[in-house]
Amino acid sequence: GDDNSGRKVITFSCCRMPPSHQLNHTRLLEYLKYTLDQYVENDYTVVYFHYGLKSLNKPSLKWLQTAYKEFDRKYVSKIFVLPSMLFKGLLTISFSFPRYKKNLKALYVVHPTNFIKILWNIFKPLISHKFGKKITYLNYLSDLREHLKYDQLNIPQEVIRHDENLRRKQKGKLPPVVKVPPPRPPLPTQQFGVSLQYIKDKNKGELIPPVMKESVSYLKRKGLQVEGLFRRSASVQTIKDVQKLYNQGKSVNFDDYNDIHIPAVILKTFLRELPQPLLTFECYDHILGITSVESSLRVTRCKQIVQALPEHNFIVLKYLMCFLHMVSQESIYNRMTASSLACVFGLNLIWPSTGTTSLSALVPLNLFTELLIDFYTNIFNSRTVPGE
Repeated sequence: GDDNSGRKVITFSCCRMPPSHQLNHTRLLEYLKYTLDQYVENDYTVVYFHYGLKSLNKPSLKWLQTAYKEFDRKYVSKIFVLPSMLFKGLLTISFSFPRYKKNLKALYVVHPTNFIKILWNIFKPLISHKFGKKITYLNYLSDLREHLKYDQLNIPQEVIRHDENLRRKQKGKLPPVVKVPPPRPPLPTQQFGVSLQYIKDKNKGELIPPVMKESVSYLKRKGLQVEGLFRRSASVQTIKDVQKLYNQGKSVNFDDYNDIHIPAVILKTFLRELPQPLLTFECYDHILGITSVESSLRVTRCKQIVQALPEHNFIVLKYLMCFLHMVSQESIYNRMTASSLACVFGLNLIWPSTGTTSLSALVPLNLFTELLIDFYTNIFNSRTVPGE
């Protein structure tokens, strides 16, 4: 899932660790590296469910030493998310490096034990203040709602039951069910969380949503050569403020914020909050099949899928891909190749109608997006739409 800033979330559940003697620790290490590789080039968040870690399933010290050798500087700050057979050991490894990788933006430790808190206080003076601010202890699952999209998380039932037991012990009974008020109807000027058709109807038939047009135009003028464009996050509160301005129909001047990453995050947020993905739910399974198509025929297959989109979706997608193609052409400066951009935008363009996107789906989704960017002219110029 995503956190409230649109950063990808990696979860680790200790209760799913089998007994050490049954686990192939070499494969576990490879899986950890493979999972991290999907995300670590961009800003991301980690949620660590501590419940379920016992002496029976704690990896050995020998395995920790192997992991230490395998994880180079690319994984420095990620060492924290390895199962903490000794939290102290993990902290010690992290101290071994003078700097921490910046892309880990938040680490949420859910259901921490007193032992972990004590160890953290002991070693806290040795950790940089900046990295220490990234770590947050959460005593209950409900606390996660403040930071990320809770419903997207795949939380083990064991963790949920443990959370309920903790609440019973605290209050003697489960907390009362809070009645959630019905959602308010969208404002006439709403931009986020409403359909493309709604925005079009409220903006005199304009096909490109105003927030999208303004953020793209600004980035074209001032952001094409910015290194790491779309990889970096921005102030959560600032993003909320900008969203509120757009939803209220007020003007937004990105120059006022002195941060080129704000319009970049706003663009990603707009796409991610569409009720239906820009590439539509109907295309999800077709896109997943792109890896089974022969390499020489993949661009043709992409063209077929895109041309089957509703007219409005096609126009907006073409507008976006034209811009991302321009960004990729400046990759010598911004380091954002078509592949890098695909990793950022893939999950903002398409997701399943139910559940969350599986790890195995990332490869075809990102490949499809990369082909759209790389072969923009070939894929999109064959279809002319009236009023485009």
